[in-house]
Amino acid sequence: MLFPVYFHALAVLAAAALLTWLVSLWTRNVAIVDSLWSPMFVLAAVVYALETPLLSPRALVALALVSVWALRLTVHITWRNWGHGEDRRYRAIRARNEPHFAWKSVYLVFLLQAVLAWLISLPLLGAIAPGAQGSPGLGALDYAGMSVWLLGFVFEAGGDWQLSRFKADARNAGQVMDQGFWRWTRHPNYFGDFCVWWGLYLLALAAGAWWSIVGPLLMSVLLMRVSGVTLLEQDIGERRPKYADYVRRTNAFFPGPPRRW
Repeated sequence: MLFPVYFHALAVLAAAALLTWLVSLWTRNVAIVDSLWSPMFVLAAVVYALETPLLSPRALVALALVSVWALRLTVHITWRNWGHGEDRRYRAIRARNEPHFAWKSVYLVFLLQAVLAWLISLPLLGAIAPGAQGSPGLGALDYAGMSVWLLGFVFEAGGDWQLSRFKADARNAGQVMDQGFWRWTRHPNYFGDFCVWWGLYLLALAAGAWWSIVGPLLMSVLLMRVSGVTLLEQDIGERRPKYADYVRRTNAFFPGPPRRW
């Protein structure tokens, strides 16, 4: 029963991606896909829930946690990007894929995001949809998952809030944010995202859905090796000369005390 439900979610996510792509043709800005990223997981979770006859307490917890995470993140990203045009990452993708990038972006950007979200949503499938084994009530693993999720949410939301305040101060132009959560890790928001998805996986594991580990593993690779830390730090040293010193004394991903040099 799990796999038909899972593929129904893929169809819904693909439809949402195509609708957002149509909007991007009108605005000439594919960066709007960033605002769609976290709501895609809520869409997937809703599909899993609608096709589940009776939602367990674990399913309700998973729905609540992914919704809170997604709402906060999409509001933050939309507010941050509003009025700034297309992000430099997408301008670079556009330049590499002209001519006809407007049509190529449907699969290079929008459908790709939908497929990635679909794969990462596996813990939501395991925690919400029927078919996995495990106690329907909440147990130690569920509470551990909620605790890891909360740690991640605090790091992600707190890091984003601290960075927004830092950038809002004109005196910090060209400077490096190294206070608060940013003193302990160069990417507290990415570390937070990492914890959020491993926390959700623990909920799925409590339901017996060990196979959903594909989701958090993929998210971890994206955050640390593909579109997260690695991509962001490719040229940040050129834009902020003091960043090299920040790199020498601050952990890249997992929090730790600053190093002395």
